[in-house]
Amino acid sequence: MNQPISRIVIIGAGQAGAWAAHTLREQGFTGVLTVVSDEHSVFYERPPLSKQVLAGEMAPKALQLFSDESIAAMNIDWHKPARATAIDPREHSVTLDSGTVLAYDKLLIATGSRARVPVQEWQSLPNVFTVRTLDDAHRLGARLQAGKRLAILGGGWIGLEVAATARKKGVEVSLFELGERLCARSVRPEVSDFLCELHQHQGVEVRLDCGLIELVATDTGTLNLCRAGQVLAEVDAVVVGAGADIAAELGRDAGLATGQGLIVDDQGQTSDPDIYAAGDVAIHPKLGFCIQSWANAQNQAISAAKAMLGQDSPYQDDPWIWSDQYDRNIQILGTPATTDSRLVLRQSGDNQFSFIYLDNDGRLESMIAVNDAKLVKLGKRWLKAGTVLPADQLADPTVNLMTLKP
Repeated sequence: MNQPISRIVIIGAGQAGAWAAHTLREQGFTGVLTVVSDEHSVFYERPPLSKQVLAGEMAPKALQLFSDESIAAMNIDWHKPARATAIDPREHSVTLDSGTVLAYDKLLIATGSRARVPVQEWQSLPNVFTVRTLDDAHRLGARLQAGKRLAILGGGWIGLEVAATARKKGVEVSLFELGERLCARSVRPEVSDFLCELHQHQGVEVRLDCGLIELVATDTGTLNLCRAGQVLAEVDAVVVGAGADIAAELGRDAGLATGQGLIVDDQGQTSDPDIYAAGDVAIHPKLGFCIQSWANAQNQAISAAKAMLGQDSPYQDDPWIWSDQYDRNIQILGTPATTDSRLVLRQSGDNQFSFIYLDNDGRLESMIAVNDAKLVKLGKRWLKAGTVLPADQLADPTVNLMTLKP
């Protein structure tokens, strides 16, 4: 017979932790609900950090996922700022850096990921930044003043968003990418070319295949970017956008099954029946790798919270992320296209077009839609239904794609 659940602990207070807590209370859990957060600010959205917050256009209050009243009504036992240092599955306990030990009946690991800084010494330089938390965005935003010079190391989505925001504020931007093209892990070359041209048109200096960069502090408070002893640029600040490290060490050290992140089933359950995981830290049960997106964090957490209460709530959503850069809303749906995928280009307007990728049977694999949210909504239906799509109609902007029903 299952024992009643009276104590649930959530480690992490980002998108996944917030929606798990909200769902548990919404579904009737009345026991002790404990949330551990390594930040003082909790339950806030992160996507605007590199855009509206960095631009000074959004106040911290507007980031909250729920109102103050709703959060208070959840009756959470908060531990913040605090860091979980160990999980003991046998004792059903979590130890914090303060020495406090928290008991649980069910545990959710929602530790997410952290910004990767490839050279440890860079972290001690006062004008080197990452953009992962609200404090990060405020610190960097104070440095982004018109006429200042900013270097961005890394041509992934976060680096491109910061570049767009900085240019909007009149900052001179140079972007250095180690590889041969932008966002190479998530898009094909034709999309990388579009992104590169977009930023160059806005005045960003893009340097591809730049090799390993060394940062050297100057006597005047600036930074020199060097390679092989040669100074490539002198800047006032550097943003490191070198990807993220999955924060799976707590679960790994506790003996849970891991890969890139924590291995979970479609209910969010790990190899320990009383421990669940959701968000960046959890491997997508359908795809076999970690997905770093707010939609994944939210929906997987909702599923896991329901499963902790004994409900059958499988999660197998297709990946969906978005990025705002200048006047372009870029939405990416599905798994990255392969070299075998068939590309269909749809040009619906001057600034509205899409890269659509089909498999050999004509079914949608993925799409990158620029300023076309309606097409993405259709794409979600096509993916779920496995709809066979006629390439000629997809490419014809005069065709109403609503007629291609799933």
